[in-house]
Amino acid sequence: MELLGTLRTINRGVAALIGVMLLLCAAFVLLDIVFRQLGSSFGGTDEISGYVMAIATSWGMAYTMLELGHVRIDLLRSRAAPVGRCLFDLFSMTVLSATVVLIAYKCWPVLERSINNNSTANTPLETPLVLVQAPWFAGWLWFAVMACLTTLIALRMILKGEFSQSEAIIGAFGEVETLK
Repeated sequence: MELLGTLRTINRGVAALIGVMLLLCAAFVLLDIVFRQLGSSFGGTDEISGYVMAIATSWGMAYTMLELGHVRIDLLRSRAAPVGRCLFDLFSMTVLSATVVLIAYKCWPVLERSINNNSTANTPLETPLVLVQAPWFAGWLWFAVMACLTTLIALRMILKGEFSQSEAIIGAFGEVETLK
């Protein structure tokens, strides 16, 4: 559980940095809108904000997972006994982990191709794609590592019979429970 606390702390820091990045991006877009009203423009704000959103999304996924913010349909889970709920949760996390590992695995060739080809965006900014794809890939890789570690921690708890602790780190909570 100590490892999980450390991971949560790290991910909260990452989330704060992502929040700052999003605020700076919003300020940049707002400033560009003001300049457009004055007859000028930075240009490329749509491209840059797209890059920021891709990076923010990939890095934000791990934080959301650790804070139990991902959406799940828990119709069957909610009707099960504690052991059953833990097994549903473990299945859900295993599928999530496998999916994210596959995504991270498939992201690498995209980045590798950009590195090998010195690829740039086909836009007026001609952004070197490695500058965008490296942090994007790192975010997916981070999410994959966090998902796998969290799944393993939960599995260990379930095997030890610590069902409520497992549910606290990988469970799903319905609207009624969160409103209380």
